[in-house]
Amino acid sequence: MKKHLEIISSLLLLLTAFIWGIAFVAQSVGMKYVGPWTFVFSRFLIAAILLIPVSMFSRRLYQPPVMGEESSADPEQKGKETAGNQETGQIQRRPGTEKEPSTQSDRVIQKIQRTQETRGKRKKSEKWKLLTGGLLCGILLGVASIAQQTGIKYTTVGKAGFITALYVILVPILGMFLGKRPQKKIWFCAILGIVGLYLISMNESLHIETGDALVILCAFLFSLQIMSVDYYSARVNPVELSNIQFFGAAVVGLIGMLVFETPDLSALAAAAVPILYAGIFSSAVGYTLQVVAQKYTDPTVASLLMSLESVFSALSGWMLLGQRLSPKELLGCVLVFIAVIIAQVPIERVFGNRRAEAKN
Repeated sequence: MKKHLEIISSLLLLLTAFIWGIAFVAQSVGMKYVGPWTFVFSRFLIAAILLIPVSMFSRRLYQPPVMGEESSADPEQKGKETAGNQETGQIQRRPGTEKEPSTQSDRVIQKIQRTQETRGKRKKSEKWKLLTGGLLCGILLGVASIAQQTGIKYTTVGKAGFITALYVILVPILGMFLGKRPQKKIWFCAILGIVGLYLISMNESLHIETGDALVILCAFLFSLQIMSVDYYSARVNPVELSNIQFFGAAVVGLIGMLVFETPDLSALAAAAVPILYAGIFSSAVGYTLQVVAQKYTDPTVASLLMSLESVFSALSGWMLLGQRLSPKELLGCVLVFIAVIIAQVPIERVFGNRRAEAKN
């Protein structure tokens, strides 16, 4: 049964990569009718609305991180509680000076009251983390999507797909600023990715193309967004986090749309199909498939399967839009894809296991 689940999950992740790859075509076509801010606002608003029932249902299934009722409390939070009690006039008694409950039932009631107070404070803290985390991830997602959406207007779908995939290499490198040392192979992958970027983006006059520069910015912003999601999803309900994130990204698009663009209903109607595809399939369905399938799939296999998004974007751009890559650009895409794959394969673990087997 478990093997069947793994196979089905792998196929779902492959489908997710295919959906995301086709989404680059939808974004490119949508830009013929509406501006990038309008497109981003529309797609994420649709995704956020569709994810509401899924988010509500997830509350029943979500199990918050298990912690001790008292021993695991944050020292900083304890300090704030103490200061708050002093301001309100509540006296903090030293251990042993509190009045002992007279009966066993009084002690039980007192323990229940303390437990309920602790849980209430924890729920408030989780709600605050959910709101702030969702908004932060949403702002990063919205700005990254704007950079990608604008960049696609000036570059090909295939190049945009491969450049965006560089977030796989950027995430561990940026993790250094959080005290996480990247593996040695990441530096090799970074050099290989830079060479690939050069072949993809540099023109004859040695200037980087405008569209490619915007997509590179998008990959950097997506790296920050992924790191933020990784931090908050371990502390709050990940489905609710994604729902708030989509609303946050929609607000980013709305502000830009009202400031920089003039929304037109006829243009929106013309762009309805690519907007609906991006909102329903790429965002709402794609995210849900990813969350469900990754639960039963090895993380390395999952990341490798989802990396095929860049391949599907190049194939869909060629088949649906007639966009062809030059031999130099194609070689650059191959180098970037190899770098992305190497960054995700646990080479040290594989060779370590072989050495152990050889010794035995």
